[in-house]
Amino acid sequence: MLEGKIGLVTGAAQGIGRAIAVEMARQGSRAVAIADRDLAGAEDTAALVREAGGEAEAIAVDLRSSEQIRDMVERAMGSFGGLDLLFNNAGVIETALTGESDVITLSEEAWNTVYEINLRAVWLTTKFAAPHLKRSARGPAIVNTASVSGLIGLAHAPAYGSTKAAVIQLTRNCAVELAPVRCNCFAPGLIETPLTRNFVERAADPAAFERAMLAPQLIKRLGRPEEVAKLACFLASDDAAFITGAMFPIDGGALAWRGVDRH
Repeated sequence: MLEGKIGLVTGAAQGIGRAIAVEMARQGSRAVAIADRDLAGAEDTAALVREAGGEAEAIAVDLRSSEQIRDMVERAMGSFGGLDLLFNNAGVIETALTGESDVITLSEEAWNTVYEINLRAVWLTTKFAAPHLKRSARGPAIVNTASVSGLIGLAHAPAYGSTKAAVIQLTRNCAVELAPVRCNCFAPGLIETPLTRNFVERAADPAAFERAMLAPQLIKRLGRPEEVAKLACFLASDDAAFITGAMFPIDGGALAWRGVDRH
């Protein structure tokens, strides 16, 4: 449980980030700072957090800007008087930016955007938040959102896969350097988020495309953001007090074997 803790969640206007913010409140967090470039979506998440019993503030931020990241952290601190938990959740995949997304055709601009949001922003947010986390006496922790794409090859997403692999390694480095602040990450597979749904619906045959996506999984459905949020909040909780520098897949068993079930 997260009783009385104060947290900051990036990319919390929808999907996994929203689910984490709401789950934090359900588990007793005192306050959640909800950061996203989509301020309206962040405000909606803040309302859900308040309904679940927590204080909340929505913060508009462009994670490509070092200055805005610093201001985001300071605003979260100023609003709630402390910081115990950091969830580096925001991310983008190049297929959401361009139709030319393989190694040869991907533009430098698209690569840089993915890098800046998925990796540079994780480092900078951690850099600016770390001094505040170190002052916390309430079990400070960082939880990063990686991806199974950082563990295997994925066509048409070289920047996404590379940055998510780097997030896993950055998590380990931060665990070493920031101890006793704990730092862990989780690697989602296919989760029912607006990003995933949009990806499926753009296919020529969405139903067939979704079946093909699920074929490597042992559990034949998309994961739910709420399921991911429970894992993330466990890693942030005192129940995980002896866990740091670790990576946890949450992927319906896709990485457990080399098979593809075509039935």
